[in-house]
Amino acid sequence: MSVTRSNKPSIIAFGSVNIDVSARVNHFPVPGETLHAHDAGLGLGGKGANQAVAAARLGADVRLVGRTGDDPLADFAADSLRRHGVGAENLYRSAGDLTGLAMICTDSGGENTIVVVGGANMAIDGTDIARLVPLLAPGTIVLMQCEIPLDALRAAAQAVMQAGARLILDPAPVPQDGLPADLFPLAELMTPNETETERLTGLRPHDAESARHAADRLHRLGLRRAIVKLGARGVLYSDEYGHGFVSPFTVDAVDSTAAGDCFNGGLAVALSSGMDLAGATRYAAACGALATTRRGASDAAPTRQEVERLLATQPA
Repeated sequence: MSVTRSNKPSIIAFGSVNIDVSARVNHFPVPGETLHAHDAGLGLGGKGANQAVAAARLGADVRLVGRTGDDPLADFAADSLRRHGVGAENLYRSAGDLTGLAMICTDSGGENTIVVVGGANMAIDGTDIARLVPLLAPGTIVLMQCEIPLDALRAAAQAVMQAGARLILDPAPVPQDGLPADLFPLAELMTPNETETERLTGLRPHDAESARHAADRLHRLGLRRAIVKLGARGVLYSDEYGHGFVSPFTVDAVDSTAAGDCFNGGLAVALSSGMDLAGATRYAAACGALATTRRGASDAAPTRQEVERLLATQPA
């Protein structure tokens, strides 16, 4: 099943907006080492913005609820969102705050390290939830992440459930003390990677079998549907009807910065379009794989045509 513009999904992203300052190096510096970068760039980032752009690039009608600071970078963020087709009318300029920043280093193998300065994202509160609530409708998919205050995340998740909407929660970054127990039943679906799964369950998955055991632990915490991402080793999906595994796609990876966000954006579009969990997981995995073939965060998101081409050339 393909995602078409004749059935344009409506998706809401509630979360972080950053400006990414990126640099490409041969290897990551060790303590005390100074490196010269091959090149550098400035682009739109933040998990909320990345996931919103990823869904919009696939043809969805996407609106983002979040904050920037009251600085020149706020204009850059808003203009970038609109350029990618994301509705930014609910992007609030937070007086006295800086727009969020992420400093990203990518090595020659395509792996990355990221240091985030939350800025205005950490000022998200009940007023932002008040902007979210009128957008919610039964069945609407809402994308959330953990780059905002935990209290605001919990309150927003409760609002989503009360409205009959559907929450896909990316538990990244997992807070130091883990996620509150009441978040698991509020989310329809969580999408942790290996590290996040270990933080949530105590089990670090490394293959399909260990990922299934980790998903079982997530279900026991109250989560209805779980997707455990194993990077280049594939993806496991699990719900009350059973579980399955999606093998990795073969691509030439150069930068994994936004792969997880493009996965979640693709997942939201696929589920909104009526795919079952198995098909939606494979569609999302193709989105994540394609995102690793180009540099950057939001700019790395693939188009619908690119995803469908990969799905056709690498059948299940």
